[in-house]
Amino acid sequence: MNRATIAIAGSAAVLALGLLSLSEAWAAIDPTTIVFLFSTMVVNAYLSYSGFFQLALFYLTRLTTSPFGLLVTLTFGSGLLSAVFLNDTIAIVFTPLTIALAQSLKLNPIPYLLALAAATNLGSVATLTGNPQNILVGSFSGISYLFFAQVMSPIALVGLAIQLGLLWWMYPEVRSLQPQTYCPTFRWRIHRPLLRKTLVVSVAMLAAFIVGLPLAQSAYVAAALLLITRRIKPQRVLKDVDWGVLVLFAGLFILTRSLQNLNVLNGVANWANHPASLTLLVTGLSNLISNVPAVLLLQTFVAPDDTQSWMLLAAGSTLAGNLTLFGAVANLITAEAAAAQGYPLSFWTHLKFGVPLTVMVLAIAYGWIVWQVP
Repeated sequence: MNRATIAIAGSAAVLALGLLSLSEAWAAIDPTTIVFLFSTMVVNAYLSYSGFFQLALFYLTRLTTSPFGLLVTLTFGSGLLSAVFLNDTIAIVFTPLTIALAQSLKLNPIPYLLALAAATNLGSVATLTGNPQNILVGSFSGISYLFFAQVMSPIALVGLAIQLGLLWWMYPEVRSLQPQTYCPTFRWRIHRPLLRKTLVVSVAMLAAFIVGLPLAQSAYVAAALLLITRRIKPQRVLKDVDWGVLVLFAGLFILTRSLQNLNVLNGVANWANHPASLTLLVTGLSNLISNVPAVLLLQTFVAPDDTQSWMLLAAGSTLAGNLTLFGAVANLITAEAAAAQGYPLSFWTHLKFGVPLTVMVLAIAYGWIVWQVP
């Protein structure tokens, strides 16, 4: 069974055993999180259909064609885009383009794929819209978009720089500054009217986030405005919404509520009361059961006004994604697409890069958050 099916089966078992009534299960689902996540998926789908992500990568690669220059632009470019848009979207769109770009420059794609996977995770830690677990934290804590970005953006930037240094050390072939002969091997279509409209709506949505308007409502209005168009059939966009993730979230909300009612997690409470143990706990759980379930389980022990703990929960669950190949969906997306193109990205190849990266960035994040958010 995939993750969504497991969530459905688990929540059905909860209902069948009488641990929750249907109305209690429905009430356990947080509408703010579901609406926010759905709306950002719609906005990202329109950006993809308009050609925005492909155009962004094209302009990034025009800055340089040297092996190291490409590594720098890919790292910081994908990191920046992941901070603004959902990181999984960046991984899905950029992976085949990155492979094609490396092939056209006659470069080994593996270090660039590692850079892409890690940068999408590192960049996404910077904002509440960067990844699903941050969306959860924003929904439960009420932390403002701007404050979250002010605290977390330095962590993302330092992490991206550390990632760059590690790949430079591990892969000598990426150190060259000599320009490569570039023969583009991929094409895309830019839908200019749709691109203009989507960019205007996306910028307005981000402005609403920054000035402090409700996140879910702002994103929902933006999604609705984009769906009202003659440029592309809305059913095409709605097919691209990851309904499985929305079902997964709904099922996990129900399962978490049943665990609360059964007091199964009382033993975890002591761990969650200290910043260091909370960080280690969410990091371990994120690699054991995935980051979204980890945040859902641990949020029950964090007070709504405990900003430091919410920040540590967001940072730990996101940065833990770089520890192993299975730590984040973005890693698996990159690995599967690379294998399909004949470039296997093994568990051990990723582990040698992911362990030192995660340990260093997580230590820096912990110290920074404890210092900045007493």
